[in-house]
Amino acid sequence: MNWEQLTDLQQLKQLTEASYQVPVLFFKHSTRCSISVMVLNRFEREWNNMTVHPYFLDLLNYREVSNQIAIFFEIEHQSPQVLLIKDGSCVYHASHNAIDAHVINEFC
Repeated sequence: MNWEQLTDLQQLKQLTEASYQVPVLFFKHSTRCSISVMVLNRFEREWNNMTVHPYFLDLLNYREVSNQIAIFFEIEHQSPQVLLIKDGSCVYHASHNAIDAHVINEFC
């Protein structure tokens, strides 16, 4: 899977605007959490969507970005967590074992 890194608030704003053209996926991940590692590995094995731009957010290094995502999209912070952004809004989100790569296609 070809992740791009989500690292700053300006990028978050740009990606939200870009979601009007192509849906954007944020995967919020804690590198110190074994559950997060397990979910990420499963997600990457299942992923086959080429119409969504996937972005990886390292929560330990970019907590401010994660906090802003929670505020802006009015979604309680979880880890691990995925959010699918389309037309500037979060159209799907899930956390922990509810994260399912196959479901994302239904929202694109």
